Amino acid sequence: MNYMVKPKLDKFREARIAIEIVVDCYNEVECFGGWFCYLEEKLEFPFRARCVTRREVSPLKKGEEVEVIGMLDEGWDNPSEILVRIKWQGRKLSVPLAQLEGIGVNGLAAEAIADWHYWSAQGYCF
Repeated sequence: MNYMVKPKLDKFREARIAIEIVVDCYNEVECFGGWFCYLEEKLEFPFRARCVTRREVSPLKKGEEVEVIGMLDEGWDNPSEILVRIKWQGRKLSVPLAQLEGIGVNGLAAEAIADWHYWSAQGYCF
């Protein structure tokens, strides 16, 4: 399901992703692991985020703000996207990182989130 506008091809970002994130990944599980490690290293939890797009698998509405408290790293036998743990309306749940943008995050975290948005919007998958 394409839920974001496909961005123009960014050769610099493509090369950086290939060299830093998915290098030596030969299957879906390795690719997921590369992305997971990259994001976990660059993101500083907790951080505030805003929902930028509605997703059928998430209760968040565009514009809602949440606190991101970590990466979802359990129970992934067949990963299809990166999920993060959030606090929302007094509960903890997981939502796709692709639907969130960081609020007031450092440059490395903002770049990592933008990298994942780019990858997802290009239609790449694990």
